[in-house]
Amino acid sequence: MIGLDTDWRELYRTGKTQKLKGLRLVRKIDPHNFNIARRSTGRDINRRIALNLVREHQPISRAELARRMKTTRGTVGILINELISEGVIYEGGNGHTARGRKPVFLHVRTRDRLVVAADVRVSRIDVMLCDFAGRQIALETLDPILAPSDFITRFASYAGALLKDNASAGKCEGVGVVIPGMVDRDTGRVINAPQLGWRNVDLRDPLSRAMSLPVFVESAGKACALAQMWLSPVDDPAAHNFIYVSISDGVGTGLVVEGELVRGNNQIAGEFGHMPLSFDGPLCACGARGCWMAYISNLATISRYGDTVTVTEIIDRARRGDSKPKAAIQATARYLGLGLVTIIHGVDPARIYIGGEITTGWDMVEPVMRSILAERALNEEAFRTVIQPSTIEFPRLRGAAALVAAPTFAALRLA
Repeated sequence: MIGLDTDWRELYRTGKTQKLKGLRLVRKIDPHNFNIARRSTGRDINRRIALNLVREHQPISRAELARRMKTTRGTVGILINELISEGVIYEGGNGHTARGRKPVFLHVRTRDRLVVAADVRVSRIDVMLCDFAGRQIALETLDPILAPSDFITRFASYAGALLKDNASAGKCEGVGVVIPGMVDRDTGRVINAPQLGWRNVDLRDPLSRAMSLPVFVESAGKACALAQMWLSPVDDPAAHNFIYVSISDGVGTGLVVEGELVRGNNQIAGEFGHMPLSFDGPLCACGARGCWMAYISNLATISRYGDTVTVTEIIDRARRGDSKPKAAIQATARYLGLGLVTIIHGVDPARIYIGGEITTGWDMVEPVMRSILAERALNEEAFRTVIQPSTIEFPRLRGAAALVAAPTFAALRLA
């Protein structure tokens, strides 16, 4: 587990955590915004620990859980009984033992707790119904709906029918919606989604009223980062400190530091897709010129190629040896490297994940991208930053689902 004592360079050079010498990172308590630790705080923290250990090691007995928590079986018994009464853990079958009482195995209750996840794009809307473990129950694609009021009405009707058709699968506990733009996570308001033409759109509350369900709204890049963090192995040291770059019609990015999505003062932290590479570059959807997105998005690669085909088709043609598609992919790879080296120098992440169709040609993209890093990286460590395609399927939809499911397992915020 990565803590506050992590030597970040050693981490992404060797993949192991090491203690810092002579330096300790601390989190300052805000005297104007804090939560007092109450008598129940310790138990609440221990319940979250127990719940996550069950999630990671299920099926697991109370005795084994007590050993992992390094506490007594009586303490664990109290915590587990509370979690069972809340309906988040259930008892499964019995284990085998040579003598004495057979252990009862514990499981996290996920299969009948459902989430509707939506990935809203300018070209289509993908919808997935899944359970709290991310198990897919239904997956469908809708035509795009660009007017916010129409989206609320039509999506609520569609999702209601979807839940009715799958009523036997369980009860829906919320809806996660991912938008290609900037979102105020606290209010569920879309600040600016240039591709959709949405600005200052109140989405969460009207959709929640229309569906009679809790609704959570997030930007595409941050949702992908949440999915990566949520679905990565817990013993992966980079799962708590990374950047996710999602390349599709646009470019979304999410920054995770110490296991927490960074949002910033105005909810726009990590919007690297709009960092300028040139003052007089191609026009971006945001209205500015020379944004990174205008150079590496799918639309940019297709425009560079000069034919109305998909990025996947361009990659396929490049593999056949055609020079024109190969040049288009290599140009995108160069601009990808140029933006990444700026991010590395500014954030110094343990790892960078890349998502999107461009990763299907990673064998062609990576060498060119790395050549740019070799030219511009400030030191060897920066050049050696791990950059790899994400292996998570449907990361936007998985992130949308995690908006609803993940808070059950998240650490408590005490200050």
